[in-house]
Amino acid sequence: MREDLCTEAIRLGRLLAELLPDEPEVVGLLALMLLVDSRRAARLTPDGDLVLLADQDRDLWDRRLIAEGQALVRQCLRRNQPGPYQIQAAINAVHSDASSAATTDWLQILQFYNQLISLAPSPVVALNRAVAVAEVEGPDAALTFVDGLDLDRYHVFHAVRADLLRRLGHNAKAAVAYEAAIARTENAVEREFLRRRRQALIRT
Repeated sequence: MREDLCTEAIRLGRLLAELLPDEPEVVGLLALMLLVDSRRAARLTPDGDLVLLADQDRDLWDRRLIAEGQALVRQCLRRNQPGPYQIQAAINAVHSDASSAATTDWLQILQFYNQLISLAPSPVVALNRAVAVAEVEGPDAALTFVDGLDLDRYHVFHAVRADLLRRLGHNAKAAVAYEAAIARTENAVEREFLRRRRQALIRT
């Protein structure tokens, strides 16, 4: 991630929010950027390896950005004029509010995804929703949803399938799904992370 681009995007978001204070999606977009950027320092190890959200050191999250983003989300919720950016920001606010991965309110996140998919249906939104389904209803239920999506060219689709299969104990199928994900990503950091995940399956 380029810090300069993130900083500039947030600057422009603040400017838009000042110019269009009555546009809830503008406020939602700013909140979303703040909450996503608040986790930037925790996304990579000092060696440059990818760290998933569940494994991130939450002490590294920027609490100032989180507080600002959450306040904007509350402002959006009070307006009750939901839009895709606002709902995505609300999902990130729930994540940022949890003191650990184990205390994440996945049911609330799933409810937000249900609202998002009704407003802005897409296979990618459905894939993200399936991750929440896995936490609420279990990986088997989530895999049923994932296998119905037409996202073969999207590496995250295969990575999610691989993780669900791994959690269900289907290691051979999970390894094949990881290979598919590796073949479809051009990001070297993501590719190395997926390779390590695949190797861990082989060693078990």
